[in-house]
Amino acid sequence: MSVEPLFDDGANRYDALLVVSFGGPEGMADVMPFLDNVLDGLRLPDAAKRRVAARYERFGGVSPINAHTRALIAALRDELDRHGSALPVYWGNRNWHPLLPDTLRRMEADGVERALAFVTSTFGSYNGCRKYREDLYQAVEGLRRPPAIDRLRYGYNHPGFIAAVTGRVEEALAAIPEERRGGAAILFTAHSLPEFAARRAPYVGQLEAASHLVTAGLGHRPPARHRLVFQSRNARYGPGEWLGPDIRDALAEERERGTTDVVVAPIGFVCDHLEVVLDLDVEAKECAEELGLNFVRAATVGTHPAFVGMIRDLARERMTGDPVRAALGTRGPSHDFCPSDCCPSGRPGPAKPALCGHPLPPGSRRLVVRASGER
Repeated sequence: MSVEPLFDDGANRYDALLVVSFGGPEGMADVMPFLDNVLDGLRLPDAAKRRVAARYERFGGVSPINAHTRALIAALRDELDRHGSALPVYWGNRNWHPLLPDTLRRMEADGVERALAFVTSTFGSYNGCRKYREDLYQAVEGLRRPPAIDRLRYGYNHPGFIAAVTGRVEEALAAIPEERRGGAAILFTAHSLPEFAARRAPYVGQLEAASHLVTAGLGHRPPARHRLVFQSRNARYGPGEWLGPDIRDALAEERERGTTDVVVAPIGFVCDHLEVVLDLDVEAKECAEELGLNFVRAATVGTHPAFVGMIRDLARERMTGDPVRAALGTRGPSHDFCPSDCCPSGRPGPAKPALCGHPLPPGSRRLVVRASGER
């Protein structure tokens, strides 16, 4: 029985860096077509779809995610230029323009032969890993000379990500009077998932590890308590249970404990998008005010220099022979190549084909071999 390689120790050459994101609507006319893309393949009743659309309509149909992604790409280009790694940076979204198939066609036309992909999802789950890899596979289908694509590994325990989240939490704590900071609680939030899917992915374990690392980095007087909670359960579909506790339930529990100050840190998101803004800045904040809690929301990592530097460092790993892979805590660095059973959807039937998995044996279809990282 062959062992699937998980790490790439070669000094690889790349022509480009592809930033892969979720995407979001930028106007009222975009909302329903955007949701058609997001919900493709899901049996969501029309009434439920309209409820989701109404959330976007509260903000004029504009999600902040695309603007944040543009800012990240600008910061990343500057970072690469400053360190002499001036790879051209491309951008492709899963659900809204610029869409991945359009971007891959452009990369092919530009003569890109091999590219690194940075997915703006830091924790392993079907929606945060495997689905992006499936979309990359679909995006290169039909191209005559598709670029070979290697996905950068998860950075959930990379020193740069932890430093960036820690910095954002420290900024939020500074808004609480010093004499009360020691009694504050930190609620780290992430998108809720169906429990059956979460059980088959490293999602919760990675989130808990990152939350502990951030808290440990806060210095000699960290807040009294921290915990991992979940948000965005309004997106639930199907009959099964979803991960909890919900952020609003957690706020009520903190009030019962006598907590007066709460920092809410969306560790599961690298930038603001509509769910972060609506779930936290509107609904969770309103809940906290009703409970009499002082609510302070930490910013997402966004363009924090340590986070941008992490992306450059992850790219350097794949371009260096026998690299040192930075990772904090006890879990070690995440894999370069996704194993065949990585982050399954949990749905019945065979998995869809995906890129950026472990290198395939000789004789496999060339498209998949090149894109999986085999040299």
